[in-house]
Amino acid sequence: MPSPTIIATRESRLALWQAEHVRELLRRCGLQVELLGMTTRGDQILDRALSKVGGKGLFVKELETALEDGRAHLAVHSLKDVPMDLPAGFVVAAVLEREDPRDAFVSNRHAGLDDLPKGAVVGTSSLRRVVQLLARRPDLRIEPLRGNLDTRLRKLDEGGFDAIVLAAAGLKRLGLAARIRCCFDVETMIPAAGQGALGIEVREDAQGLRQILSGLLHRPTWLVAHAERAVSRALGGSCSMPLAAHAVWQGKQLCMTAALGHGVDPLQPLLRARRSDAVIDEAGATALGVAVAADLRAAGAGSYLPAA
Repeated sequence: MPSPTIIATRESRLALWQAEHVRELLRRCGLQVELLGMTTRGDQILDRALSKVGGKGLFVKELETALEDGRAHLAVHSLKDVPMDLPAGFVVAAVLEREDPRDAFVSNRHAGLDDLPKGAVVGTSSLRRVVQLLARRPDLRIEPLRGNLDTRLRKLDEGGFDAIVLAAAGLKRLGLAARIRCCFDVETMIPAAGQGALGIEVREDAQGLRQILSGLLHRPTWLVAHAERAVSRALGGSCSMPLAAHAVWQGKQLCMTAALGHGVDPLQPLLRARRSDAVIDEAGATALGVAVAADLRAAGAGSYLPAA
């Protein structure tokens, strides 16, 4: 094992919290661990939507370069930011237990989405959130909102928005749960694949480190993530596709709900699919996700996907 073991991380407050959380878990395993803070292209480009400049992979590419050239040995990501297909030679070695996967409604003046006046300005740069918000409230004005979590909250406080939508997990991890006015029900605002979970990426040939990381893996979340990400992978998922996929355990049954919006016209009806199956391994989780993707295609996804 390398000593010290280096974690590559973005330098936002939330990313550092996530990396420090993993560092503490690895220290309990007897490893000496240090952090390598990095600024990614996704952090630098704030004036354009991610779907226009290369997608969420912009948040992980520089970290993967650090793994490839040996400056770091693992990288910690919000799993929803990790592309569905990693470059050759890299694997997600562990997924940690999921935090709250829901989206949070944050506002200084309004208690929830239904309390917003007609024409209210809501901030989000997630196409997934845009199509689901407009499905509920087509009268709203949705405006792009980029930047780290603190930057987004500052823009709300400066009066640029009536409300913003953020991942509840990030707010809770940073002790900002008090900013949440309410959380959307997962049936009303279906989360992104992997939302709320942390993924640990390593080089495929780092066998010793992978063995240690296997002890951190939370298997129920691991299987959920396989199922959710399989929906996106089967549809060619990217940041330009307004796709939501969320699975939850009900006993031994994994129950999946997914929705797909139109990539160009967000007022087009949402396509929805729901399935449940007994899942015991990665193959079963993947099969569930593939089946849900097939249901979306049967509902008309073929005419929506070219727009993405």
